[in-house]
Parts: sequence; structure tokens; C-alpha cells
Amino acid sequence: MRHSHASLLLKRGINPKVIQERLGHSTIGITLNLYSHLTPGMQEEASNMINDLFADKRTPPKTGEVSE
Repeated sequence: MRHSHASLLLKRGINPKVIQERLGHSTIGITLNLYSHLTPGMQEEASNMINDLFADKRTPPKTGEVSE
């Protein structure tokens, strides 16, 4: 039950510190070492999030217009 509880919370993006406290681990390292391997898409999600933050979603200026 503890393993499922932690795994599901991590998968839903709950802060690992919250999970640590819920499970009663003395350090965040214990929680992350035991459970973070269960979410293989985390690196891709982080990469996509950063790409989205820095992507220029604005329409390029038309010829003759000045961009900000």
C-alpha cells in the first residue's frame, strides 16, 4: 500500500517533500531513491515544460512591422 501510495502521488506530480512527510521518511533522499524510478517519463515532461516556457508562441511580425 505504501509503495502504491507513493508511486501514484509521484505520477500525479505531487511534491516529493509532501510524499516524504506522508510516508514518514527521515529524508527526502530516501523517498526519491525508493520511488522516483517509477516515473520514466519525468525527464521528457521536464524537457517539454522548459521548451514550452521558452518557446516563442507569438506570431512573427508582418513585413514592415516592428517587433517588440
